[in-house]
Amino acid sequence: MKDWFYAFFMAWGMFLAIPCPFPRWCESARGKMLTCLPLTGVLLGGLWALLAWALARLHVSGPMAALALAAFPWLATGFLHLDGFMDVCDAVLSRRDLETRQKILKDSRCGAFAVISMVLLGLAQWSVCFGAAQDRAEALLPLAAIPVASRAAAALTVSHLRPMKTSQYAGGATMPRGQTCIVCLFLLAALMLPPVFAGLPGLAALVTAAVYALAAHYGFRQLDGMSGDISGYALTLGELLGLAYLYFWR
Repeated sequence: MKDWFYAFFMAWGMFLAIPCPFPRWCESARGKMLTCLPLTGVLLGGLWALLAWALARLHVSGPMAALALAAFPWLATGFLHLDGFMDVCDAVLSRRDLETRQKILKDSRCGAFAVISMVLLGLAQWSVCFGAAQDRAEALLPLAAIPVASRAAAALTVSHLRPMKTSQYAGGATMPRGQTCIVCLFLLAALMLPPVFAGLPGLAALVTAAVYALAAHYGFRQLDGMSGDISGYALTLGELLGLAYLYFWR
């Protein structure tokens, strides 16, 4: 149990920019960090929903509310996943041979494709959040579930897909069956509970997970393996499309 306690706060410190109340590292808990990734989604999703509720109660104008809601998940994760999104866009959109695409992925410099993709992503995220701050309580649970679904999908994908040779996950062990079951339970909860309480808008988490899977598969095929950058790319697109689905049902 002690290792699980450490693993959660280690995952918090690594995957969130929100100040961690227990910044400790325990090497024996390292293998449980990915399993705790959906829990960071619970924290992030809860704060995201709370922000939406507060914006509605304060009657913040549509454009400003949209900016706050669109930027919050990026700010709360320290732009971690956006970095992967931009790197993958640079590599894949170059349309070069596989070896060159893999080199571009690891290049710390920001290319034109990354900049263009980031501008379009920002406009899209702001657009789907425009006017999103509202007081309907049934819309808050689907919003809170989106980061849980994306991170559960990320934990399963990163653990079970073959990593790129240059990935930080290369040589890492596959998540044990018991831990895989725990992550699957988080994913099922994120997919099934919101529709029960919110109806069709509650399917936003399902859209998020489905888009994550498609984007991760695309990145895997294009770059011949899985990596943290590809996971960030897929997570960013999954959450965008989950938001789009949710707010088209407003």
